[in-house]
Amino acid sequence: MAAMTSTARPLLNRRLAEFGTTIFAEMSALALSTGSINLGQGFPDTDGPEEVREAAVRALRDGRGNQYPPGPGIPELRTAIAAHQERRYGLTYDPDTEVLVTAGATEAIAAALLALLEPGDEVIALEPYYDSYAACIAMAGGTRVPVTLRPSEGSFRLDLDELRDAVTDRTRLLLINTPHNPTGTVLTRDELTAIAALAVERDLLVVTDEVYEHLVFDEAEHIPLATLPGMRNRTVTIGSAGKSFSFTGWKVGWVTAPRELVSAVRSAKQFLTYVASGPFQYAVAEALRLPEAYFEEFRADMRAKRDLLAGGLEQAGFKVFRPAGTYFITTDIRPLGESDGFAFCRALPERCGVVAIPNAVFYDHREQGAPFVRFAFCKRTTVLEEAASRLKTPTA
Repeated sequence: MAAMTSTARPLLNRRLAEFGTTIFAEMSALALSTGSINLGQGFPDTDGPEEVREAAVRALRDGRGNQYPPGPGIPELRTAIAAHQERRYGLTYDPDTEVLVTAGATEAIAAALLALLEPGDEVIALEPYYDSYAACIAMAGGTRVPVTLRPSEGSFRLDLDELRDAVTDRTRLLLINTPHNPTGTVLTRDELTAIAALAVERDLLVVTDEVYEHLVFDEAEHIPLATLPGMRNRTVTIGSAGKSFSFTGWKVGWVTAPRELVSAVRSAKQFLTYVASGPFQYAVAEALRLPEAYFEEFRADMRAKRDLLAGGLEQAGFKVFRPAGTYFITTDIRPLGESDGFAFCRALPERCGVVAIPNAVFYDHREQGAPFVRFAFCKRTTVLEEAASRLKTPTA
């Protein structure tokens, strides 16, 4: 085969030059090669409700969604999303013009940023952040401005003064994530009220990633930013069936926002996937109508798994930040005599047969995240018990 013709410039678009293979691919490959328990990537190892899976099977057999679904999503799902937002949060959206179905939340984030940013616009994101945020801001030509959540009294908290100081005349958009991945922080009403006041004062758009809305524990409460004064008309809210119903492979997400914002996001989204997940959209429409008992049992199950793994990590010597939401636990490895999360995570499979993720990959300020490591607890109880046992008895 002939060698590729050399060029005077790199093949990869310079906006993406800083983004190589994700840490998730590296650590998942390491899990396979070592036979380790993979607590790195955040996906459940069991399927969600049987009745939801059967709804997808029925849709396939009945020929519903096997061809291109409507661009905005099937009407049944858009109606179910709007009803969910109104029933749970008192937010009313027109399913025909204010709801958009996407190929998972990741596409929703990408489409929103591509639609709403011009080159040079600044985007403030809470650091550490889900890794696609940085890539999507870069693809849109924006400039990311991280505001760091810092450990305080057992959790990671937002410094509202730092957030306010980060806003400039070039700031276009706030990218907010609550419940927050990877720290497990759930922003309080006071914090969200301050964010809302800042957005109104500086006339900022807000994209809010709320995919873990149904996974909040203990005394924490999920409060959609769009419910606060002045926010409905400037907020793009993103949700996900994968996180709420444990069918991450179906890739069904959604956007709710005012007509003008949804129209803008759809203009970008139609040139990404156009449509996706046809039969699964019918199943998710049924899932969103599940009784409250499902969501209560889901939270209770995940809370028990959180406590199981957190206890095991504490016994193994980690400092544990017990999350108020999501299905991730952030730990500090310094009590173990370690300080480099990358080196620790790359050695952990051989030492203990467990895979985790170094939080530093979620930071612009890598030094801020260096001693922190994330574990996922959305696994079977027996798997978490075995992982806890391995962590307490390293082989070397």
